[in-house]
Amino acid sequence: MNNITMPSEISMKGTKIGLLLEMPVNSHFILGIYQGTISKYDMLIKYRQKDDSSGNWSRVRTPKHIHWAVDVLIKMNEDTEHTKNFLDFLIDYWNNTAKPIKTDSERDNFLNKEKLLNEVNDEAKKYPELANKGEYSVKFLILLAKLLMIQEKSNYEQAFMFKNLLNQLRQGSDIFKIVSTATHH
Repeated sequence: MNNITMPSEISMKGTKIGLLLEMPVNSHFILGIYQGTISKYDMLIKYRQKDDSSGNWSRVRTPKHIHWAVDVLIKMNEDTEHTKNFLDFLIDYWNNTAKPIKTDSERDNFLNKEKLLNEVNDEAKKYPELANKGEYSVKFLILLAKLLMIQEKSNYEQAFMFKNLLNQLRQGSDIFKIVSTATHH
């Protein structure tokens, strides 16, 4: 695993909600996972992104499903076959791996930074063709997708919104349907 070190002034700390995990994804992204308010095991996900042109870091942002979906649409436009393979992987993860968190030990195990980053690094290596397409790295998207899936299932075990979005992207649904699903309408 590549050990990513961030400048000491870049941090996800400083908000009033409890930071569960701070995770540098690569030299351009850092994630913060916070205790959410919807349920005991709700996670609030935030990130900062480095601007290549200025070298400055963004303010803390909350990723929305629409941001993720737009990036996948860009990747789909640039490389349909490999993006569909990537979506197949995520749909399989939703169906067969993502489980709601129900105990402190399950949350601690899932949020084990080294384990999670090792998994994501290995999975991202399967999609090198998508590495320079879109705004977000494949590694960042996988990590974000996993966190969003677990968050959604932990808050409501029969949740389906994220799965619907993945399926619509995979099926090539029209842009209006994808945007509507991604924005919860």
